[in-house]
Amino acid sequence: MADAAEILIDGAPATRADLIHIALVNYGAYTSFRVEDGGVRGLDLHLARLEASALELFGEAVSEARLRDLMRAALGDRDAAFLRVSLFSPDIWPRTPGWTGAPKVMTGVFAPPPPLAESLRLQTQVYARETPHLKHTANFGLIRARRLARAAGFDDALFVDAGGRVSEGSLWNIGFVREGEVVWPQAPMLAGVAQALIQRGLAEAGMNSVLKPVHRRDLPRFDGAFICNSATPACAVASIDGYDFDPTAAPLDALRAAWASQPCQPI
Repeated sequence: MADAAEILIDGAPATRADLIHIALVNYGAYTSFRVEDGGVRGLDLHLARLEASALELFGEAVSEARLRDLMRAALGDRDAAFLRVSLFSPDIWPRTPGWTGAPKVMTGVFAPPPPLAESLRLQTQVYARETPHLKHTANFGLIRARRLARAAGFDDALFVDAGGRVSEGSLWNIGFVREGEVVWPQAPMLAGVAQALIQRGLAEAGMNSVLKPVHRRDLPRFDGAFICNSATPACAVASIDGYDFDPTAAPLDALRAAWASQPCQPI
């Protein structure tokens, strides 16, 4: 990701004290998304994510009205950008973890990023993110997993548990395709907004998607696979470990159309 055009905290330029805290204390949550024509696909889901994260991590949510105000202030007159909205508290440190209240809101505005890739070769790794249902700021494990995968000649890492059950990737959700049906893995993971938008769009188009456990041993049962996140609505998976997929088996056009069918919601 490129340098932030601007970092604001509660709508004001970041102070030295706030930046020191953020650099030293890895406790918080965030969401990030593409802004298109001044709106956001799935903004309702991003706002719900921030509310749930704030309640769980800090004990108090930031109001939706304030979040919207801060997002608009961060964007200014930009109508296209990539916006990250983070929650943290300068009162929480390793020795003083007990503070409760509404967190501060940090916004960072970036240039819209390109898709992750045209196709991906994935390496399975036995790993689960800490508190996987939260999009939290503890990214050490994710970055290390991607580094290990690339050092081994792959593009990225796909997480499985000790029994081989698939959950999610380093920065994305994964879906599998079998006879025209999309199968989403059922496991502890982050519920991705791009995944939810595709699910909504598929349902509206009369296409079926299901949630069920997927194990590494099940790979030959699928025709194809794809990944999705806020920067990449759909990208084909070329292989997982030593198993190759037909890169044309994942209906990328239909998946992208399902994502694009969900309207941008005004901030």
